[in-house]
Amino acid sequence: MNLGLLFDEDFVADDRVVLRGRRRQHLETVLKVSEGDQVPVGKVNGLMGVGTVLRLDDRDAELSVRLDTQPPNPLPLTLVLAMPRPKMFRRVIQTCAALGVKDIWLINAYKVEKSFWQTPWLQDEQLRENLALGLEQACDTQMPDVHIRKLFKPFVEDELPGLIKGRRGLIAHPGTPDACPTHLSEPATLCIGPEGGFIPYEVDKIIAAGAEAVHLGSRILRVETAVPVLVSRLYDGCLY
Repeated sequence: MNLGLLFDEDFVADDRVVLRGRRRQHLETVLKVSEGDQVPVGKVNGLMGVGTVLRLDDRDAELSVRLDTQPPNPLPLTLVLAMPRPKMFRRVIQTCAALGVKDIWLINAYKVEKSFWQTPWLQDEQLRENLALGLEQACDTQMPDVHIRKLFKPFVEDELPGLIKGRRGLIAHPGTPDACPTHLSEPATLCIGPEGGFIPYEVDKIIAAGAEAVHLGSRILRVETAVPVLVSRLYDGCLY
């Protein structure tokens, strides 16, 4: 936790917060803070700054906060991602948040098993927790928006063209002739398939919506690896 992320419910006054659970424990066991110590903090969808520890006990931690610094710029990227396997979903969603992706669309595909959509990690509370972990890692406060679409065809026909309109549309698909572009400075929409990739029908539908197919070379990567490689390749290591 490189940044203590603060939610509205943490504030007991305009400049004071009380933290419990994981964040309080991190202050005690990892950072080993004492009263008077300062730690980096930031309010969700707001400014970052410094928190000064006023009290730390077995139940909670109370901090005074001064928020005066803007968070990092978001990536101008919309990520369309076939729902990953639940065992890797948490890592993928945390990585997306850490990289600065703010617009995430989880979609269905032929190789996405129906059981994937039953994972508890898709519940609002769990999604927020894992997105927060990514933001805390990267020292960012802007919470990504996550959209869930369980029907492939209606999404690709009715919504994807609007997500691509006026920007670069890309679908990562092994075996295509064009390499993934680099050094983008414009907004883009990137589509990434499930383990095993999109089937030809799905590739054709996404291309028909306005995307161009690109590859990362001859190696086939897992989704959890492909996401950071593709995003950092497009936007110079996410130093946007």
